[in-house]
Order: sequence, then C-alpha cells, then structure tokens
Amino acid sequence: MDDIPLSALFGLLILLVGLAAFFAGSETGLMMLNRYRLRHSAKQGSRSAQLAQSLLERPDRLIGLILLGNVLTSTLAASVALLIGYRLGGQTGAAVAPLALTFILLIFGEAAPKTLAALYPERVGLPSAYVYWPLQRLLFPVLVLVNMLSNGLLRLFGVSPEDAAQHSLSAEELRSVVAEAGAMIPQRHQRMLLSILDLERATVEDIMIPRNEILGIDLSEPWDKALEVITGSSHTRLPVFDGSIDELKGVVHLRKLVRLAVGNELNLDSLMTQVRDPYFIPEGTPLNQQLLNFQDQKRRIGFVVDEYGDIQGLVTLEDILEEVVGEFTSDPATRVKNVYLDADGSVLVHGSVTVRSLNRSLGWKLPTGGPKTLNGLVLEKLQELPKPGRRLEINNYQIEITDTRANAVKTARIRPVAAATAALAAGSR
Repeated sequence: MDDIPLSALFGLLILLVGLAAFFAGSETGLMMLNRYRLRHSAKQGSRSAQLAQSLLERPDRLIGLILLGNVLTSTLAASVALLIGYRLGGQTGAAVAPLALTFILLIFGEAAPKTLAALYPERVGLPSAYVYWPLQRLLFPVLVLVNMLSNGLLRLFGVSPEDAAQHSLSAEELRSVVAEAGAMIPQRHQRMLLSILDLERATVEDIMIPRNEILGIDLSEPWDKALEVITGSSHTRLPVFDGSIDELKGVVHLRKLVRLAVGNELNLDSLMTQVRDPYFIPEGTPLNQQLLNFQDQKRRIGFVVDEYGDIQGLVTLEDILEEVVGEFTSDPATRVKNVYLDADGSVLVHGSVTVRSLNRSLGWKLPTGGPKTLNGLVLEKLQELPKPGRRLEINNYQIEITDTRANAVKTARIRPVAAATAALAAGSR
C-alpha cells in the first residue's frame, strides 16, 4: 500500500465520496417520485420511468441494494482516509482522518445530494434507474439473502413488505390531490371532480323534490285541468296519479303525448297507454349508487320511498348531474326554487328548501348531518314549532322565522351573522 501515490489515494477517496453521494441522492430521488406521475410516464413509453417503476415494485430489494452500495462505499472511503491520514501525519493523522471524512461525507455525501434529490426527484431518481437495474440483476442472490433476513425480522413485528409496497389513495387523499392540483387542473374541473367524490356522501333525500311539491297529472281532476298541466309543464316527464301521489300510476313522457295531440287523439284513455310503470328508490341510497342505478334501469326519474313504502319525494337524473356540474342557471336568486335574495343581503327561504341546495347555491356552511330541509333544521334546533318573529342562530347564520303553518316553518329569512351585524350597525347610524 505504501507504493500507491497519494494522488491516487486522493482520487480514489473523491470517487468513493461521489459514489456515496450518488447512493444517498438516488435513494431520496427514487423514493420521492410521484407514483402516479411515474405510472403515467411508464405507460407513455419512458424507459427510465419503466425501470424505476419496476424497481419500486419491491422497495425492500431496492433499499437493500442501495444500502449495500452505501455501506461498501463508506467502508472503503474510511479505509482510504485512514491510510491517507497515516501517510500524511502518522498516528495523529490517522486519528484526525475519520473525523474529517465524517464531515466530508455528511456535507458532500449525504446532505447536499439528498436535498438536491428532494427538490428534483425526477431529475435524480429516473436516471439512476439505469444504474440500479443491471446492479439488481447482477447482485440478485446477495439481495435475496439480505431481504430474507431483514423481511423475516420485520414480520416478527407484524410488518409485511409486500403490503407496504402497495400505494393506493383513499377518497379523502384523492380529494386533497385534486384540491392541491392548482393550475394543473382548471378550477371548474376541480369542482366537478370533487363533486363526483362527494356523491357518496349524499343520499337521494338530500336532493329530492319533497312529495308536497311534486307536480303531475291528477286523474281525479277534470280533463281540462290535466291538459293545462301538460301544456304548461316545463318538464319532459310527469307523474300520473289519482287523487294523491300515494296513488301513483306511473310516469308519462310528454313527447309521446305531442304525437297524440297532433293527431287529435289525446284523451284520458290514450294518455294511460303511454304511462310507464313508476321506478322506486329506497331512501338512504347514495347518489353515486343511484346514478349507476339510473343507468342500469334506463330511467331518468324515480320516486323515493321510506321503509313503509310511502313516497317521500322525487329524484331525477338531472338532479344528480347538477350535483357534479353545478346548477344550470347562474343567478343565485333563481338557482334554487323558493330562495329569494334581498337587497340588504338577507335571503328569504321556503321551509321545504333542502340545506344541501342552500349550501351549494349560496356557498353557505349550514349543517347537513341531520335534517335535510330548512324546516327540519329549525325544528330540531328549537324542539318546538316557532312563532313568526322568532330568531335563532345556527353555525353563524341568523335565522328569523317569517311565516309558519300548522305543523311547519313556511318561510324564514337568513343572513350570515357578519352581514346581520353590519346591517344593525348601519341601522344604528
């Protein structure tokens, strides 16, 4: 060893420090690669992405390979540094050399390359896959032995490397990914993606039209009255019932009635031949499941029934689609039926309006975990039927009861507490 020139030893030491930097930086770069971006690049034909994806399928083997290279490099570097120190300063130099090497490895072999890889994982991690792929094949028997021992130790603590290698996102994690996508996904598309994920949180009761607001053709009424409903309807499909919605006969498509009307053949008997059997939806059905049910059943309208079979409301395919793409009108005052904006910033709301529709159309945050309608929300809060003029506060929203009927809140005026405070301040001046 005394015959080796110092310049060669210094060159070997620099090479070993560089290898240590490569192993440290490439480990951080590969482990910090975005798995979903990597998968996309691999499908697009990127060779480096394909190799990196293959390596990361078994991270235990990859880590074993990196640590094997790192340990060998560090051990050789320590031996070379010790030899250089002894050649330069004898026993004192040999004692100082390990300390100097520790500082050099810390800065140039660990901190700097790992920081660089953390900032630019793709620039560091992907090229290193070309090095690790053949090394893994070459050292495969050694890696298998190392992994068997290390994985056996981990299993003693209930850890399975195979399970840990699976990377999947939960719904909540996927929401965070979409919300943090920034300019990569337009804001409107972000809202749509989040709305799709939110479909599983809502049920058909959250968006249904209450039974007392269902419009349809009443067979118990005179035929002239039925014609008025048909000609004045803004819907393409109408329920057909006899006396009340509990006596539901089915649903009729108005386009079919137009053909009969053109031929002057539209009457009660011909109308009944066009009525399709009703489609019932159990209450509590999540919206994402109901969307699939509409598709499977080739239906666009259904009636929500409770556990006793009583009709509670009506849901259409359009209602569910609006949960994804938003309301088809842009004016908040007309976005939800029976919601009226006043100049003072308050909102006059009918008691049957759903809390979910209020939150979506006005950007509010009224509680949605309990009652579905404003009337139910107020009654749950007060535990009694309030009189007109009664005020209460729910989630920083001031609610004033403006009208009631025998068993429900008919209308109420709502405003956020901040807006209410501003209005009172303005009035006092």
